[in-house]
Amino acid sequence: MTTSMGSLVLLCLVSTLLFPSAVLGHPWGGLFPQFYDHSCPKAKEIVQSIVAQAVAKETRMAASLVRLHFHDCFVKGCDASVLLDNSSSIVSEKGSNPNRNSLRGFEVVDQIKAALEAACPGTVSCADILALAARDSTSLVGGPYWDVPLGRRDSLGASIQGSNNDIPAPNNTLPTIITKFKRQGLNVVDVVALSGGHTIGMSRCTSFRQRLYNQTGNGMADSTLDVSYAAQLRQGCPRSGGDNNLFPLDFVTPAKFDNFYYKNLLAGKGLLSSDEVLLTKSAETAALVKAYAADVNLFFQHFAQSMVNMGNISPLTGSQGEIRKNCRRLNNSH
Repeated sequence: MTTSMGSLVLLCLVSTLLFPSAVLGHPWGGLFPQFYDHSCPKAKEIVQSIVAQAVAKETRMAASLVRLHFHDCFVKGCDASVLLDNSSSIVSEKGSNPNRNSLRGFEVVDQIKAALEAACPGTVSCADILALAARDSTSLVGGPYWDVPLGRRDSLGASIQGSNNDIPAPNNTLPTIITKFKRQGLNVVDVVALSGGHTIGMSRCTSFRQRLYNQTGNGMADSTLDVSYAAQLRQGCPRSGGDNNLFPLDFVTPAKFDNFYYKNLLAGKGLLSSDEVLLTKSAETAALVKAYAADVNLFFQHFAQSMVNMGNISPLTGSQGEIRKNCRRLNNSH
């Protein structure tokens, strides 16, 4: 009796130290992984199955769904504002500079929402669909798996200004990128770990062209870019035209979630300026790049934690917002 009691006290103490807020009963700002266990027990299964079909059809979709969650969370929090189409009351975030002709995966989200509405009408939010789809996508292409805290609700508005201003851009300086993360309550570890999402996915020529031809305004290529890699990129990314030509962010294993993104940075073969500056502009971020390049498990652990951190940005909970029936429009819009 006394031993089991003693170990129970010890267990409580340890969990208090590890999860201090868990003791207060709201471990992730009111979100928790079991949120739909009673109201929609098959929710996670439904999301996973449709994401798996979509990724089997096109591997790139995994990266697209991770990015959708990121571009949602950095604007007004993880509230599915990014999914709203233009309407009489909404100026869609889909038209912003970072998103226009670039953000994708909306049809997959529609498909997931339709299946969830059939199983459990008016129950699972579009914001939670994005968080689950990002986790499932990562895991399906070889990355880590983590429990996704759930219970977000959907926004009643969008912010194209926020989308234009708050999402880190490929040509932002490192201090600007770090500031944009800090504004969301994220830190430097989150910056470097989440950038590792670029181990999958593609980027358009327009996002890195300046590195090939005119990095500092002197008509010279970026000196931190490997010369032979730059020559290769120029073949598909001319000085003008070809804006939408696609290149893998990790040219070694473009369809596999691993730590080659970091290994590539060490070789001067990061695609975007915002990737390479992690190595060249700060000792703190460079140390993390080297640590992740050396230890894929450390990267996976940090990536999973940072995805949970990002997923916790200003969620709407309780009676805030609504549960959209169609992710593209508000329930009361006609």
